[in-house]
Amino acid sequence: MASDEGTVRVDSWIWSVRLTKTRALAAAACRAGHVRVNGERAKPAQPLRPGDEVRLRQAGFEKTVVVSRLVRKRVGAPVAAQCFVDNSPPPPPREATLPVAQRDRGAGRPTKRDRRDMEALRRERP
Repeated sequence: MASDEGTVRVDSWIWSVRLTKTRALAAAACRAGHVRVNGERAKPAQPLRPGDEVRLRQAGFEKTVVVSRLVRKRVGAPVAAQCFVDNSPPPPPREATLPVAQRDRGAGRPTKRDRRDMEALRRERP
């Protein structure tokens, strides 16, 4: 289950410690440039060693973890939590995030004027 010597592929490790749901998603995140190992952009097959810092960008937030143990196969959540140290900043409070414009249920498709108003609101955001 655990391998303390050698190296492991970064996409396999990210999936094994449950940072992504599937290995394919982990590999896609690497190819898209959302994964950095020790500050450098990581390819899916890049070797990972204990002590490496992995930054994973998901859903607009960046998760920063330090590898403490290598695993090759997917493990349970309690074991996965022991395989890394989470140094991620806490997520912003819900009040700090901007509200998303919502339309009334059953209001139908937005008119051209409605779409222009929504686009103007999006442009005003920082």
